[in-house]
Amino acid sequence: MNKDIATPIRTKEILRKYGFSFKKSLGQNFIIDSNILRNIVRYANLTEKSGAIEIGPGIGALTEHLARNCKKVVAFEIDGRLIPVLEDTLSPYSNVKIIHKDILKSDVAKVIEEEMQGIEDIMVVANLPYYVTTPILMKLLHDRLPVRGFVVMMQKEVADRITAEPGTKDYGSLSIAVQYYTTAEVVMTVPKTVFMPQPNVDSSVVRLIKRESPPIQVADEDFLFTVTRAAFGQRRKTIFNNLQSGLPKGKEKKQQILDALSACGIDPSRRGETLTIEEFGKLSNSLFPHFH
Repeated sequence: MNKDIATPIRTKEILRKYGFSFKKSLGQNFIIDSNILRNIVRYANLTEKSGAIEIGPGIGALTEHLARNCKKVVAFEIDGRLIPVLEDTLSPYSNVKIIHKDILKSDVAKVIEEEMQGIEDIMVVANLPYYVTTPILMKLLHDRLPVRGFVVMMQKEVADRITAEPGTKDYGSLSIAVQYYTTAEVVMTVPKTVFMPQPNVDSSVVRLIKRESPPIQVADEDFLFTVTRAAFGQRRKTIFNNLQSGLPKGKEKKQQILDALSACGIDPSRRGETLTIEEFGKLSNSLFPHFH
């Protein structure tokens, strides 16, 4: 058994050997606690037939645990300085492929097709860079990848928003977008002390399991998300006011907005955060013909 990468001593050794310095702009925080990594992997329920996709492997701490627990790992790393480090630290594992690319600019579906042939069960497992957590998640969800789900570490505040229920202060368009595609739950809270360098915030691990089909049937998905973003435009305002200011030509279409709200049995003086995903589905279907 190889010595774990995720210990303070081994991490410092690797960083020293390569003269590596952390780039703040890339949100680099490496995990130095193997128990945390073992738990993350456990929540992904991988088998020796599974594949894992990782984003931002760093020096390979989580990658190593994934490699020991599944058939193949494909990791996207944006920082060219880490490529030789990963080749070294992960040399014991023949089932790892590192791709030196920005995940946001990658055709992930194509990579899966090329690298995961014959693998039916695929999970995205990653300690996501905090500054781009939301764009990465939304891209991977919109791309409709052939994956079972995601077990991802992120800033606690974003995790709370993703898993929020209607009527709570964290509930917003992000909650709806993620819960439209997946069932979402926080499975772990992670203290800042297990990272090097320590971030300023606590972290949570969220498990998202892809739904067989969305909880609502909508005429147009993009329009649903346009409506939800508009509805949360200004949190103090009513749904009616927010839709007017947030929808294209909303001011000119006041009457159509009122009619749609009335047709769905939604009081125009309610606030966006009180609407369930089902209500947003009905509302976007009712508004859609007037905005297209």
